Amino acid sequence: MELTSGSFEQGGMIPAACTCDGRNVTPELEIRDVPEDAKSLALVLRDPDAPSGTFYHWLVWNIDPLTPRISDRSLPSGAIEGTNSAKRTGYMGPCPPGGQTHRYFFDLYALDTELDLDEHAGAQQLERHIEGHRIGRAELMGLYARQ
Repeated sequence: MELTSGSFEQGGMIPAACTCDGRNVTPELEIRDVPEDAKSLALVLRDPDAPSGTFYHWLVWNIDPLTPRISDRSLPSGAIEGTNSAKRTGYMGPCPPGGQTHRYFFDLYALDTELDLDEHAGAQQLERHIEGHRIGRAELMGLYARQ
C-alpha cells in the first residue's frame, strides 16, 4: 500500500496552507495499492515531537478502500472523523512551537472490517479498534516549522 501527497514529498516540508499559519486545509493525499480484501481504511495524523507527548491532529476511519485521494477538506462519503488531541472533531493542521521543526506522520491502515466507533472516539479508542484488523499500512512523513 502506498500513501503520497501532491502537496509535499516524503520527508519534505508541509505547505503553510495546510497548517495553523495558513488556511488549515488538508494536504492532498493519494492512496494506491490497497489490499483487495480491505473493507475500510483508517487515517491518523500524529506529531510525536509535541512537548507533552504524541499529539493527534486528525483521525478518520471507515474510508472506502476504493478512495483514490483525499484533498482540501474533502472527506470521502461515509468516512467518520474522530476527536483530535485538542478535543475537536476534524483536521487540525501542524502548529509546532515557534522555531521548532516537528515531524508529522500520516499513517494509513487497510482494515478487514469497518469500525463501529462514533465521532467522539479519540486516538486510543481508534488504535484499540484497529488492532487485530490491520491488513496493510502506509506512512507519509512531512516536516513543519513556524516562522
